[in-house]
Amino acid sequence: MAQLVKTKSFWLAILTTLICSLGGLFLSKLPYLSLIGALVISLLLGMFLQVSPKVVAETKGGIGFISNKFLRLGIILLGFKLNLMTLINAGVKTITLAIVAVTFTICLTYYLCHKFGAEKELALLTACGCGICGAAAVMGVSPQLEDSDLSAERKRENEVLAVAVVCVMGTFFTLVEIFLKPLLGLDATQFGTVAGGSLHEIAHAVATGGAGGSVSLQAALLMKLSRVLLLAPVALIVGVWYQKTSKVTNQSQAKKKLPIPWFMGGFILASVAGTFLPFNQAMLDFLVQAAYLFLGMAMAALGMSVNFRVIAQRGRSVFAASFISSTALLVLVTIVSKLFFLS
Repeated sequence: MAQLVKTKSFWLAILTTLICSLGGLFLSKLPYLSLIGALVISLLLGMFLQVSPKVVAETKGGIGFISNKFLRLGIILLGFKLNLMTLINAGVKTITLAIVAVTFTICLTYYLCHKFGAEKELALLTACGCGICGAAAVMGVSPQLEDSDLSAERKRENEVLAVAVVCVMGTFFTLVEIFLKPLLGLDATQFGTVAGGSLHEIAHAVATGGAGGSVSLQAALLMKLSRVLLLAPVALIVGVWYQKTSKVTNQSQAKKKLPIPWFMGGFILASVAGTFLPFNQAMLDFLVQAAYLFLGMAMAALGMSVNFRVIAQRGRSVFAASFISSTALLVLVTIVSKLFFLS
């Protein structure tokens, strides 16, 4: 680590990904681009840098560190976005629907990905991204699959492809739900619940919920954050299940290495601190912005190491699976909202 920090490549990688992340945060505030979200825009900016092979080559020494360590730091800080008391006050219905939606989507998406021929790691990342909170979930679960025999390049391909799926599907269904709003016969609370319960990224839920007014936006945020809260337990469960069902070359080493996501513990502690310690709102907003800054840098680093040709060849199965599961999730959440979320 100390030797890496002294290298020119490391600091150039820091500067390059920081610019991409700041660009993502800025562009995500603009009309229409807000549907995509800061993290995905940062990823796209990182991909765009591949037009300059010299930049990619000169930053290669620091890219792996940023996509790994900064990712974990960003996820920890993202915990400050979750006010646990607000979620508790949202009621049993909201938490229950979040658990049902996440479980249903992950299981169905993984099953369909597997049936359509996607490899296990890619299927899991896509399923968790669609089920929980988009790109952050993909990157949060990915470290739990470290016992895989996949190369680092293959692992990055899976991460980028899974992020691309949740971005495209989330944006598409955002437009679908806004279009269907007058036809669904939902009140503001129900429409917000549908948005938060069915869309992938927080940005998607905010954009759709906001289309229904302030009440709808609040319901969308509560529902979506209830799903985000499940990121830590899902990461742990996926890690345990993956290790037990995968072939590992060194079994003794695998038994010693429990798939406990320590940074998810930090995520929960940050949620507890943000809820119960006397932080003012300005400080909480700053910490959440810092979270997206570090996550954006990790996403940009990921984008700079993408193999486009391979991803294009492998994308059909996961796109088809996520489209079917996202449609099923929308139908499920709409029915539940109509029955149980009357204003």
